Amino acid sequence: MKYYIGVTDNAWFKFLAERQPDEVNFWQPGGTVTFRVLSPGELFLFKLHAPLNFIVGGGFFVKHSLVPLSLAWEAFGEKNGTATLNTFREKVISYRGRNASFEPDPTIGCIILAQPFFLDRAEWIPVPTDWKPNIVQGKTYSNDDQIGAALWNQVQERLLRHKFSNAEVVSVAEETVRYGAEYLTKARLGQGAFRVLVTDAYSRRCAMTGEKTLPVLESAHIKPYASSGPHSVNNGLLLRSDLHKLFDLGYITLTTDYHVEVSNRIKEEYENGRDYYALQGKSLISLPHEPLYRPSRQYIDWHNNNVYLP
Repeated sequence: MKYYIGVTDNAWFKFLAERQPDEVNFWQPGGTVTFRVLSPGELFLFKLHAPLNFIVGGGFFVKHSLVPLSLAWEAFGEKNGTATLNTFREKVISYRGRNASFEPDPTIGCIILAQPFFLDRAEWIPVPTDWKPNIVQGKTYSNDDQIGAALWNQVQERLLRHKFSNAEVVSVAEETVRYGAEYLTKARLGQGAFRVLVTDAYSRRCAMTGEKTLPVLESAHIKPYASSGPHSVNNGLLLRSDLHKLFDLGYITLTTDYHVEVSNRIKEEYENGRDYYALQGKSLISLPHEPLYRPSRQYIDWHNNNVYLP
């Protein structure tokens, strides 16, 4: 299995280690380069800046996405490694240079990691023997070679020895090899990952109208998380904010062949709704290219039977 060691901001690590979140955004200040090193489910390890040359934790790679800073904060909040949006912005600007302060909403890189773990100080692992001091961003390893396998075994040993609440990440690492393309439908994703994954899966367009204005687009659960609906892409729709609200309240739904259904209750209760009735019977304009990520019939049926107001 391939994995990656990324050089980590020490303050970022300390902040998140104290909070133990269910997901993290290992963000990059630049907004142009795509991270292509890992596939979903592969391991991303954290290495502190010198002189603390240790592996101190990690998480499982979900996706890399280039998004506006505001969306990264909306999706992840403190899971970006800062307490406030202003602090987050200042961190980004400090890396990009003061000219970035003139950008109202700079694009940054988001390496989204699920099931992160943070090792106690006594469990930190020295960097591999071939690690060079001039490595700035990170390096790829594999458990197929001697050095990579030795580090891989140390990581698993730490997780097994230390009783983390998410210690099952050890077995997850092995299972992801079998999951392949299905990883993002099986992994335990967080709310932030759901927000970004659904946004990207629908090509940043409202599924019903094709609207592309990102600030008004929201990732909607078909079966709500509060009703045991998962944070999986096939339980999501990217909708304009007003359509999201109507969908959640049951005034709009989908058919299993991806057509829009609009309830008569809008007209009965509000004596209006002409713009919404124009959607009646229309096919979704935007759908994920990957069939695994398209709305699941199971969740659509649940919404029709439990939420929709006929």
